[in-house]
Amino acid sequence: MKTFNLWPLYLCICLGIFSLKTHAQELLTLEQAVEITLENNYDIRLAKNELRVDSLGVSPGLAGMLPRVFAQANTNNSIQNITQTRSDGNVIELDNARNNSFNYGVGLDWTIFDGLSMFARYDRLKELENLGKAELQSTLLNQVSAVMSTYYDLVQQQQQLTALDSTLVISRQRVELADNRFSIGKASKLEVLNAKVDLNTDKTHYVNQSELYVNTKIRLNEIMARDPKIEFKVVDDVLIADNLKLDDLEQLAMTQNPELQRQLINKRISELELKQIKGNRFPKISAITGYNFNNSESSLGFTTKNNAQGWNYGFAASIDIFNGSNQNRNEKIAKVQIENTTLAIAQQKQTIISQLNSAFQTYLTNLNLIDLETHNEEIAKENLDITLAKYKIGTIPTIEFRAAQLNYIRATLRLSHAKYEAKLSEITLKQLTGNLSFQ
Repeated sequence: MKTFNLWPLYLCICLGIFSLKTHAQELLTLEQAVEITLENNYDIRLAKNELRVDSLGVSPGLAGMLPRVFAQANTNNSIQNITQTRSDGNVIELDNARNNSFNYGVGLDWTIFDGLSMFARYDRLKELENLGKAELQSTLLNQVSAVMSTYYDLVQQQQQLTALDSTLVISRQRVELADNRFSIGKASKLEVLNAKVDLNTDKTHYVNQSELYVNTKIRLNEIMARDPKIEFKVVDDVLIADNLKLDDLEQLAMTQNPELQRQLINKRISELELKQIKGNRFPKISAITGYNFNNSESSLGFTTKNNAQGWNYGFAASIDIFNGSNQNRNEKIAKVQIENTTLAIAQQKQTIISQLNSAFQTYLTNLNLIDLETHNEEIAKENLDITLAKYKIGTIPTIEFRAAQLNYIRATLRLSHAKYEAKLSEITLKQLTGNLSFQ
């Protein structure tokens, strides 16, 4: 029974479909990817809503600075059997005696002094809004960094697909040459088989790289919060900023890094909490006023009906003389919290400086690797061209040609990877400074 090898047909179909999709796809620039992410990304949208909540909370009323105006009404009714003995000895009895009262009116309650705690609460609400802004900025940087890293990963993989496709072309030429040489008796069957095995190996690498490329596109669509099946292609090159300076980066990070800004805001919040707690040492003074209506009826007594209306007003003052030493305890706790935030700021600064120095060293190393791998690729390309020419005339064995071919593809892939790693280092440095640009 004759068997058929479907692997070449499967590969041709995959390559054909991939080629058609590539030609039909629209070019997605980095700026467009970032713009879509800023508009659609779920983490960013959630952070924006959290900031809206914090902004709505900045209110003098929520801080307790405004009066409370209220309306109230209450009624009280009773039916009783009453027996009264008066001072002159007379006894009065009445069954089902009714007593009704109805009160309603409007009032105002205003704390006019609480040791300035209300002002500390209001400033704290403002700082909470600033904290929300810093958290939104951190989310924006994280998501933009993610979309940029994934985008340039796609650029790298697209370059690798191009390199692997070039290798396939060379491997097919090698198979044709081996077949021709075998047909005229200048090569053995073994040379033809080796050429076909190497071609199939290259096809496997291409298919695996194509799968990784498609999955990375799905990941980028996920970050942009759009349909993962949307097809697109990316640019063909990676532009790397080679003029970054460590001193400038450190200065920017100390003023713009969102994580450091969050720690500074947390310290101010802790200081305002201490100020708010200290306000409890002062008296609390409130003003009370209102206009009330009072109607009452009674079946028994000297007055059977009573109607009254008018203003009431007054002041109330209170101060804690002793509350179980909670005031001193709360102040000590608040001071410890301030000390902790101070330590957190120092720790965050040290972390940022360490991360910057480490990332900058990686950045410099990757720039050097780009120069080295660029030179290596040029040498490998020249070596491959010479080897291919010699292989066509039969002056070198197959193994030498395959070695030259592998050296070239490896040099090309290493150069692409070096550019990608350098770009990742650049993105990391700019993210740490809180100044992530699209270039």
